[in-house]
Amino acid sequence: MGLARDARTNRAYWDRESDDYQAAHGSRLTADPMSWGVWRIPEAEVRALGDVEGRDVLELGCGGAQWSIALAQAGARPVGLDNSKAQLAHAGRNMAAAGVDFPLVHSGAERVPLPDRSFDLVFADHGAPSFADPRRVVPECARLLRPGGRLVFCMSTPFRDLCWSERSDRLTKTLQAPYFDLHRWEGEGHVEYQLPYGEWIRLFRDNAFVVEDLVELQPSPSARTTYRDYAPRTWAIKWPAEHIWIVRRA
Repeated sequence: MGLARDARTNRAYWDRESDDYQAAHGSRLTADPMSWGVWRIPEAEVRALGDVEGRDVLELGCGGAQWSIALAQAGARPVGLDNSKAQLAHAGRNMAAAGVDFPLVHSGAERVPLPDRSFDLVFADHGAPSFADPRRVVPECARLLRPGGRLVFCMSTPFRDLCWSERSDRLTKTLQAPYFDLHRWEGEGHVEYQLPYGEWIRLFRDNAFVVEDLVELQPSPSARTTYRDYAPRTWAIKWPAEHIWIVRRA
């Protein structure tokens, strides 16, 4: 079965944008690889993944694989998956430069060509759960995880998405869209997804996940980012622009 229409749209988008994206953000991602979100808040602070040594780990939407490279160096057994062949080309070069080797899979996240119960941890940092339909991705993650395995992913919050003004193309301090309509929206050449909080929780429950935590990321007053259009720092200090879902497969 081929890719769904949105997955094809996003594949074409990231194949076009990959070089510019890595040029803008790659050096920061490489310098702070095990850090979350646009403000690069360290995993050592957040502690979302737990002990990764000896774990089989799938990164859903690995991009240049900076996260997975760091996890391999920490003793994990990662697999990097990305919908974009151009992003995986960057991942391959980064792996060679770091002197590590692990599988890279060119695939969308809604139908992953890997066996059931292959992983102890599936995670993403603004990866597939943002760019593929979570109503399909979450069941696929449940299939891929072993009992007790964890799904951990960082993405935009409904706060940010509802306050984004399409008219002015910027983040505002007032609601711009209906909360209960959250699911799919089209950007410039790409498609992204979001759900209301209640639907996220029901989706996890229906796929045998137990919610362990929801970490709402807050940058420090001195935090810096290369993603300058994502959210002003003053906004993100007052209201969560990013959060990390941490759920466990029963």
